[in-house]
Parts: sequence; structure tokens; C-alpha cells
Amino acid sequence: MRLKEIQRTAHQAWSPAEHHPIHLALGTSAQQLDASFNTTAALEIFEVDFSDPSLEMQLRGSLPTSNRLHSIVWVNFGMGADGTGGRLVGGSENGTLTVYNPEVIMSSGVDAVVGQSDKHTGPIRALDFNPFQSNLLASGANDSEIYIWDLNNFSSPMTPGAKSQVGPAEDISVVSWNRQVQHILASANPSGKAVVWDLRKNEPIIKISDHSNRMHCSGMLWHPDVATQLVLASEDDRLPVIQMWDLRFATSPLKVFENHTRGILSISWSQADSELLLSSAKDNRILCWNPNTGEVIYELPTTNQWCFDVQWCPRNPALLSAASFDGRITVYSVMGGSLKAQQQSTANKISSSFDSMDPFGTGQVLPPLQVPQPTVQDTIVPPLKKPPKWVRRPVGASFAFGGKLITFENPQLPPVQSPQPVPRQVFVSQVTTETEFLQRSRELQAALQSGSFNNYCQAKIHNAKSDAEKDIWKFLLVNFEDEARVKFLRLLGFSKDELEIKRSDVATAVCDARTSGSVSPADFFSQTPKENANFQIPVSCDTNGLISQALLVGNFEGAVDLCLNDGRYAEAILLSISGGEELLKKTQQKYLSNQKNSISMVSLISSVVTQNWRDIVQSCELDNWKEALAALLTYAHPEDFARLCDTLGGRLEHERTEKRCLQACLCYICSGNIEKLVECWALHRDCSSPLGLEDLVEKVMMLRKSIERLRNSEVAVQSPILAEKLTCYAGILAAEGSLATAMDCDKYLLCVCTILDRLFHAQEEAAVGQQPSNSFNRVNVSTAKPTPAAQAPAPKAQIVPMSIGGRSVFSPPGPSVSAANLSGPALPPPSSTPGVPPTSFMPSTSFPSGPMPPSSQPGAPVPMYPGGLHNQGPANPMASGPYVPLGSGYPQGGPGAPAVKPFSAPAVPDNYTPPAPITAPVMGFPVEAPQSHNHAQVPPGAPQEPSVQLLQQLPAERVEQKEIPAEHMVLKSTFDSLVQRCQLAAGDPQTKRKLDDAVKRLAYLYDKLREQSLSHNILNGLHEISRCVASQNYQRGLEVHTQVVSSSNFSEISAFMPILKVLMTIANKLGV
Repeated sequence: MRLKEIQRTAHQAWSPAEHHPIHLALGTSAQQLDASFNTTAALEIFEVDFSDPSLEMQLRGSLPTSNRLHSIVWVNFGMGADGTGGRLVGGSENGTLTVYNPEVIMSSGVDAVVGQSDKHTGPIRALDFNPFQSNLLASGANDSEIYIWDLNNFSSPMTPGAKSQVGPAEDISVVSWNRQVQHILASANPSGKAVVWDLRKNEPIIKISDHSNRMHCSGMLWHPDVATQLVLASEDDRLPVIQMWDLRFATSPLKVFENHTRGILSISWSQADSELLLSSAKDNRILCWNPNTGEVIYELPTTNQWCFDVQWCPRNPALLSAASFDGRITVYSVMGGSLKAQQQSTANKISSSFDSMDPFGTGQVLPPLQVPQPTVQDTIVPPLKKPPKWVRRPVGASFAFGGKLITFENPQLPPVQSPQPVPRQVFVSQVTTETEFLQRSRELQAALQSGSFNNYCQAKIHNAKSDAEKDIWKFLLVNFEDEARVKFLRLLGFSKDELEIKRSDVATAVCDARTSGSVSPADFFSQTPKENANFQIPVSCDTNGLISQALLVGNFEGAVDLCLNDGRYAEAILLSISGGEELLKKTQQKYLSNQKNSISMVSLISSVVTQNWRDIVQSCELDNWKEALAALLTYAHPEDFARLCDTLGGRLEHERTEKRCLQACLCYICSGNIEKLVECWALHRDCSSPLGLEDLVEKVMMLRKSIERLRNSEVAVQSPILAEKLTCYAGILAAEGSLATAMDCDKYLLCVCTILDRLFHAQEEAAVGQQPSNSFNRVNVSTAKPTPAAQAPAPKAQIVPMSIGGRSVFSPPGPSVSAANLSGPALPPPSSTPGVPPTSFMPSTSFPSGPMPPSSQPGAPVPMYPGGLHNQGPANPMASGPYVPLGSGYPQGGPGAPAVKPFSAPAVPDNYTPPAPITAPVMGFPVEAPQSHNHAQVPPGAPQEPSVQLLQQLPAERVEQKEIPAEHMVLKSTFDSLVQRCQLAAGDPQTKRKLDDAVKRLAYLYDKLREQSLSHNILNGLHEISRCVASQNYQRGLEVHTQVVSSSNFSEISAFMPILKVLMTIANKLGV
């Protein structure tokens, strides 16, 4: 594309690459006249300013000269540190060689000539400077004259050798320094003969010429990269070619480029890209060649005039200039572009020429002409067919999924005779920036795999940086210990032993203050009552008499009323016990209502007596949250404990202070409410950083494991906030290269299909060509296959392993028990005996009908963990009532309760497959209205069981197992047999846990087969995998597995395809 243009008949020279801004020097051309027949000569310097869209170039300096020039070069000798200066050297028509200072020309023009010599006897048509030593300049003229000039000592040039060594004297049309070896110089004459000189020996070392004798040499250039190659251009119209020669076999040209139809006048080889060679010819064309292929990759749009000189710009490799015989110097770009700016500038000039003026000198201004503005059409000039080297990235880096850093470089390789596409190396490395985060993640993963939760919590307590953090980990630790409620009370500051010591001290002090005859409280109950003397029963009309009369006739209610009115509360309570349960309740309520304002602790007494703990958690001062939580731990019924703890935690959280937030978290830990814990923690703590997320995940995982320990089954947490946080957590893990650990978050990320799909395929791709011991630990993963052109194998990326086993971060430590397979009796309702807190229950077939054990007598608190009541007598009729389904919190029994064992069930056939878990409401099943209290988190008490009534109400047809189609039974038998063989051969616990998980996940496959919901492609792949397993060709099975996964919908196969890969990998490792 044309960028700049100026009317000059001149030879040209670009400023050196170090020079800024870019300038173009023009020397009036010899043996050429313009239309005015002007014979003057000048040396002009123009600045090429591309910020100006017009075609003009700004003249920066001009110097008249006495002679016209045949050649001109601008060397970087004598340049200043600021990138200005250098030297202009011109070869004139009378043999004078003149050296100019361009800075002086652009400033004043006085004393611009630095040196001058007339050693040559004829026109100097050839000039070139040494690229290694800028002070060395070669010039060529008539009569085979070649001189080597030192710009430091311009008066005494040297010759490369004797004239007699090259044969008959001829004109020198071109000289060129080798671009790789500084002491090699070549010269050529119009007859087509080229001579290569060795300046160390001062003699020619080789001569090359075309055997056709039709080669009229107009240009010669050395290859920018290959030291032994050069090109010769022919000006003869009979042979308009460019020949490439290699001095190692110089008997004939290596290549011949034929596309011009008339003789070639000038050539120029780009120093920035050796695959770009310019040529201009007498056919009015300027072509750009790829010398490696001989293809013309660009043709410049030129006018119908010959261009006798073309040159690449050293500083901007996309620019070139062309001097034509019609007196134009034009600057082009090979990168293409839009001509809109230039066309607009031309249109503006046309419009401005018709502006209001006095064209006839009459003194009257003409009215403005209504000249229509010409429509400017945007013309796009295409660029080169191939991107040049200077726009290719020499190096590059890109971050990929999984924390991978992909880097590449473009090394400068030694050029060969016929350059071919060079195999490039791509390096894949693992980048880890969150070292502490990864370390803590590894520690958490190790604890989850080994089950050493106590040690993990102890370490967290030891390393806690604040008391609040230490308290949270202490509460989490208690969840994994026996008698958790007792230890929770101790953490809150309440201990039976310490209380007994304090009570004894107080009793002793009171005893010392009494008289010696008094009885201490400690000995009061141990003394034997003395024999009673005779007494009188009053029947008077006073209070005592009326009470006696009421008792004598059995009117307990009246007697109690008289006692209460007289303030005799002890007698009233004693009498109400004999009057029945209803009278006792009324008496308690009346007493408590009368004493509410006089005794500060009456609210606590009222809650203990009436078992109404809602008032405590809703009305107590928040500063007494410890006391309220202690009361719940001691007295609250298992079914109400979690809800009451959540209510207390909600009040604390509502204060929206960090202190209350941490206190609320302790309440949620006691209740086992993971959702509330996550919401509270995320609301008041920064979870955006990796370490902040790690803090949250550690606490959630420990709390979840404590619940699973009591349930002996997995816990599903439905929390959008937790899913969001774990999505971020998995993303950070993946970014740090811990793909296996990130993949284990899938239980919470089922709705985030994008990251799951990327994690899945990232692991699949990394495993190609590998046979790892398990599907999660990998090192030295090959990133590329050697290409045919590559002689050495492609590099391998050293991926830093996370040392993470195949066990899921969120998997339970033991086998899970499906709720659908549990059965057992319903639990009895809470005791209705006044003043008696309800006891915890162990699952049993019946309850004792005899006297209650001491732990269940009136006034006793709830046991800290359930005892074993296994009397086989008749069932208590009270032991019937609805069972409330459990949520994600603790099972009944609470923290510290023994793990629940599944009830014995009738024997089932060996080939029985349990049904898939029900994850949606059963169609047609009535949905009960929500209860008045939340049972989502039920702490201390009983195992997780579905209600017997609910199970009985399920439609029978909903739980029937369909048969697997006969054509697919081979899949079940083959995969089950593979699991059994691996279980027999497996020795380490980690592999056994994987196999246990495989049994559950294969059930999803069998359900899909029963439903016949798998696509034809997946079924064919499964049968092919089955055949590979049967023949123990596990490597082929893994390949088929990869094909099925890559060509199928991930959501359709995610439940069972990953475990098939794990199975085949384990079987391959065990050799079964």
C-alpha cells in the first residue's frame, strides 16, 4: 500500500535502524533528466511522518552538490547515543566519493562534507558498508576498481586484491558484504560474473557465472542467514530471472526465480525476514518473493513506469521505498491497510481549490460555489500472503486450565540448505502461587483419608492465632469424642466436679457460721428421723383448720389453694403431688407466676420444670448465651435440641458483630447445622481469598465428618452459599494444579457443569499415554508427540504432583448406609411426667415395663449419651408415635453418641441390586404440611431412619426393581466380577475404599440399563470395554473409555464412567 510519495529523480538511502525518527535521504540521480531539463544536483533529507495521513514528506535539510550520484548509502558510523547522526556516503558520476554529516545538513548545511576522495577514475555505481564494522565501506567503479575505505582514515583506501586476478577489466555494477562473515566481500559486473573476495588473503576465492552468457547482472545480495548463498539479478530481457547460488556447489544456480517478463533492475533482501526478497523490473512490476519456495507472495500496485531502485527500511521492516524513472520516490507498506485517509485528503484538496476567492483579479470575491463533496470509498489493500517474521511472536506464554503455564520460544537455529518447517518446542509447566493454601489443603486431604480427625483438630488448636479460632476448633474436636455433651459443658465453663467442690465450700462456710447444735445441709438427708410424738389435728376456722378439714374430705385442690393464699408454697407443692398431675401443673404455674418478679432465676427454674426451653433461647440476655446453651445441652430433648441451638445462634448472628458471629458459629457447631455455619461464617469473614476459603472448608469438612461418624452414612448439604464457595475453592485448587482434589468437590458442584466438565477432561487429557498406579497421581506427563520433522523427542512437562490419593475429599470414612434400607421401630414420644426431662433412646425392639432406672427419675437431666435398654418384655404402649426424618445435622444421640449400626434385615439374594436413592418427591405421595418446629437438624438421640409409617405408605410399584435387559446382563456380570477380583487382590485400605465406592457407582449404571436411557453410542462403548475387561486388555479398554467420554454428553455418563476408569486402572496395577 502506498503511504508517502514525492516528486524527485534521485537515488535513495534509508536512515539506519538505530536512527529515530525515520529519515529518507535522496541524491539527484545521474544520467537522468526531468521534464524541465534541470541539471542541478542536491542531497535532501526527508522525515517520514506517518501521523500525517497525506502523501507528503517533510523536508528536513538540503545541500546543493556539484555532481550527481550513481549510488548513496547511510551508515551508522559516528551515531550519537540519542540515535541520531551517522554518515551519508555518495558515489558521483565523475568518480568522487563524498562523506556527509546528515545532522549538519538538517541543521545548517555548513561544513556538511566530512571527507572526499577522487581515487576512482569513473562513475561509482556500487557502495556497501560492512554490517560488522560500520567504519568499513566498499565501493566499485569502472575498470574493475574496488576500494575498501576506512572512515576513520579516509585518505588511504585498500583493495581486496589485484585487478589481474579477476581477468579483463570491467565495470563494477554492485559490491556486497557477507552478512555472516565480516571479511568476505563479493563484487559483480554487468557481464554476469561474480567474484567472492577474502580480505584476509587479499585475493578472490571463487568466481561464479552463468553458462548461458546472457546474464547481465544488475544486482547481487548475500543471504541474510546462510553465509554461502547469494542471489544475482539479470537485467537482460532475454533472461529476466533471479538466480540463487550456493558457493558449496557453484557449478550451477541452486534456484531460479522466474516471474518477471522483462529485465530486472533492482533487488533488495529484507534483513528482518530472509523469506522476503524484493525485485523491480522493466515490466513495471515490483514483486516480493519467498526465496525458500520461489513463490511470489506479494505484488505492489505501481504505475506504468520502471522502478530502478527498491530498498527495505531498516528500522520499520514493513516499509520499502521505490524510485522510478518518472521522477517519483514512493514509500510502500507490505502490511496492507485502508486508503480512506488518503482518499479523504485528496478530496479535501479538490474542494479547497474551489473556495471563495478572486480568480480574475477584479477585486470582487465570488460567492461560494456549491461543489458537491466527492464520495470517499474505503479501499482495502491486502497484506502479504504470509505473516512476516517481525510480527511473529519470538516467545510466548499463556496460562491454561489447571495452573499450567504454556511457553514457547523461537530459537535461532543454524540455517540449512533448504529451510524446512522447524519443529518447535512447547513447554508445559505447573505454576503454584498459593503455597500455604496447597499445604493446608494437603493436610486436610490427608486427615480426611486417614480418619485422624482428632489429631487434625488438636493441631489446629495448637496453631490457632486467636482465642476465638481456638474455641471453634475445640468445639469441633469434641464432636469426635465420647460424652460430647459433658465436654461441651466444660468448654462453656460448667463442670459437675467443679460445681460440687464449690458447693461443698459454701456448705462448710455456712456450717461454721451456725451454732454447734445445728445440722449441716450435707448431713441433713443422712440423719435418721426420730420417733414422732403425739400431735393434734386442728379443725378450727383459721387457715390451719381449714386446710386440715379440706384434707380430711379429700379436697386437695382447696387445700392447695389455701396454702398458696397463705404463702405456704412448700406445703402447696407437696399436697399437689398427691392431688394428681393436673393439680401439680397448676400449682407449679401459679407459684412461678407469683415469684417471677421476686426471684431472678425463676425463669430457669420454670424452664426446667415445664421443659419450655424456647423462652430461654428467645428471651435471655445475649450475654448469658453460654448459660442458655449449657441448659440446652443438659435438658433439651433430642428432637428440639438442634432447632433451639439454631434459634440461639440466629439471635447472636442478628447482632452482626464479629464477636457474636463467632458465638453463633459455636451454637451451629453444637447443632450440626452446616448450612447455618457456612452462611454465618461467610457473612462475617472474608472468604474471597484462598486462605479464607480454606478456613471455611476445613471447618465444614470436620463438622460434616463428625455428623457422618454418628450417622454412619454420607451427609448431603443443600446450601447455595456453600456450593458457591466450594466452586471458588475447586477453581483455586484447579488453578494450582490440584485437579484430583478439585474434582472431589463434585458432590456440591453438580449444578456447575462447566467446571466439572473442564476438571474431568483435564484429568482425561493428562492421563493419555500413561498407566498411573491410580487415576489421581501423575508425573512426567508427555505434552506432545514427536513430529516426523523432529529428530529429537518432544519435551515433557514436569508437572508438580499434589501427593493426593484417589480418595474423595468429601467421601465418608466408612461404607454408607442408604436410608431406604434402614428399618426399625418408631421412637416413643417425650415423657409427660412433670419435672422429668426426656431421656435419650437407643433403638430397641421394646422398652422396660418395670420401674424406671435411676437416670430417668423425676428431676434427672438428659443422659449425655444413650444407655442400653434391651428388656425383651412386652412393648410399652407409649412407644408408638411418628418418627421425624433427619436432616443434614447430627442424628439423634448428638455429638459423642456411639455410631449407629444398621438394623438386621431379611436376607436378600446375592444378585439383588438396591434401588437408586430417591432424590425427588414420589409422584402421588401426599406432602405433609411443615411442622411448627424445624427438624432439619436433630442432634442427640437416635439413628437416622425413615419413618416406618412413611415407608409403609410408599406405593409398592415405585420400589420394584426392573430387570436389566438380557443383552446387557453381560455388562453387569463382567464389571461385578472385575470388582470381586480386585477386592480379593487389593491389600491397602485406600484401594479397598475405592472398590467399595465402585460398587455404589456401578449401581447407577445398572439403573440406567434398566431404564434403557443410555444412547446407542454409549452402549456400544460399554460392551467394547466389557470385552476388553474379559480379555484383560485394560490398556485398550482405557482407550475406548477415552473415546466414549470425548464423544458423549458428560452429564449422561458422569455417574459411572469415571469409576470404570478407576476400576480398569486398579485391575491393570494388580494384574487381575
